[in-house]
Amino acid sequence: MAVPFRRTSKTKKNMRRTHLKKEVGAITTCPKCGAPLRPHRACTKCGNYKGEQVLATKDEN
Repeated sequence: MAVPFRRTSKTKKNMRRTHLKKEVGAITTCPKCGAPLRPHRACTKCGNYKGEQVLATKDEN
């Protein structure tokens, strides 16, 4: 089995791993109530999606 001849330096290791970092997901705001939410999902605060009421919330009951 092959064994590395020299140790990989910290710089080389970090240069190799630059693309492995995590990214922050996209967050939008609800046009009706202004609550933060992920795109293409119904708002959990007011229950709206694309201007229509799709979820029943506790405020309505």
